[in-house]
Amino acid sequence: MKKVILAAVSVSLGATALVGCGGEGSDDAFDGKSADTIAADAVKATRDAKSLRIVGKAKQPGGNEIGIDFHVDDQDHCTGTMTGQGAKADVLQVGQSVYVRGDEKFWQNTLKGKPGTEEVVKQVQGKWVASDPAQSGTEGMCDKQAALAMLDSDKSERKGMKKGETTEVDGKPALILEKKQQNGEKITMYVATEGEPYVLKAVSEGGEAPSETVLSDFNKKVDAEKPAADDVVDLEKINA
Repeated sequence: MKKVILAAVSVSLGATALVGCGGEGSDDAFDGKSADTIAADAVKATRDAKSLRIVGKAKQPGGNEIGIDFHVDDQDHCTGTMTGQGAKADVLQVGQSVYVRGDEKFWQNTLKGKPGTEEVVKQVQGKWVASDPAQSGTEGMCDKQAALAMLDSDKSERKGMKKGETTEVDGKPALILEKKQQNGEKITMYVATEGEPYVLKAVSEGGEAPSETVLSDFNKKVDAEKPAADDVVDLEKINA
């Protein structure tokens, strides 16, 4: 499951949000700070947030659109939904317990080619499937720090962005930072101008994987509770 979900996160976020920036602009929302400084402050503030909501969508080169909507904190609490390839799955993590509740298409895609797939799909419908975070493919599924570290992985993208105008993202004032890549891709980042300089939104246009990501609900409690035992199944026991 980790590969499925983190792939969605990386596609939606990794190439756009929290990219740094360089150069000067004329906007005074940050009292004359350089774009480099604004970006550095945005990276730090966003990564230091104790919790946040990540909503993203991205188109893969093949045309498939992936969507994610996750609430995650730094205490191993996570709730969310992901969509892609005509499928949908809910994800839940409480401490070291991870659960996935997918629709029929999700499990068909996930178990494709494995013996007994159709029977397994029938048995997991409407149920949470328990996963062990230590098992290959499930660890780090809702790891906030890993997700945010991914956003700042390519520091070479920090150079050449310019300050734009101020605008609003979901009612919150934000400064626009923009960059046009040599390959024609345009990256736009929106940084909060009031309170902590969180990254509120990031958009990538014109590249191989256009995407849009919105970050919100900083430091809000993530309501994640283990599902009732009757609603949980063990995929390994079904396969056995």
